[in-house]
Amino acid sequence: MAPTPKASHRVTRDFYARNTLTVARELIGMHLVHADGGLIRVGRIVETEAYQGPEDLAAHSSRGRTPRTEVMFGPPGYAYVYFIYGFWHCLNVVTEAQGVPHAVLLRALEPVSGIEDRTWGPGLLCRAMQIDQRLNGADLCGEALWLERPCAPGRSRPPRIGRSARIGVDYAGDWARRPWRFYDKDSQYVSHVKRWIRAPVPGRQPTQASPAGESDSSSLPSGTRSPRAK
Repeated sequence: MAPTPKASHRVTRDFYARNTLTVARELIGMHLVHADGGLIRVGRIVETEAYQGPEDLAAHSSRGRTPRTEVMFGPPGYAYVYFIYGFWHCLNVVTEAQGVPHAVLLRALEPVSGIEDRTWGPGLLCRAMQIDQRLNGADLCGEALWLERPCAPGRSRPPRIGRSARIGVDYAGDWARRPWRFYDKDSQYVSHVKRWIRAPVPGRQPTQASPAGESDSSSLPSGTRSPRAK
């Protein structure tokens, strides 16, 4: 079991209360931590997407203030967890000032400790981290779910950050082309890269995972769109 991280490395409320694009970019390379009973699960964030409602038509908050999106209109530094396709949960962190319904979707993690399942795609990420709607509205400065800077930043590589349009939000018109997705160019856990899930065996072709742009592609039912978040 991983030791409980030191509070001094945790991200404070002020981190979230800033421009959403800045937060989305700076989350790359940080650790997401879930204290689940006696188990600490830790993953390094390698892919995010920013959502800036209500104007942003790809954001849930473009539909206005509803019971589902209420947490997005609240103070920064809280978790917005929603359920899609009757099976998957997605985790967003609320940003900006209270009343501004912006959030950042966490799309992919590199496992650090306490994680055994796949983590490339927002639904897979939540399943591997055991995050569900019970954590909707959780204070990210609390004791159950939080973000932190790596405890030994000098021994971890700084991310080379790429940027692109968001995934699976074509219905949002011009908003779909905004370059509001950020990712670690060097990570094989980003959801839109080809990856080898098993080391090659002499005389046998290695097994290749589906090209991760699955947005949970390994996880979504056939014919469904990628989860629109946030």
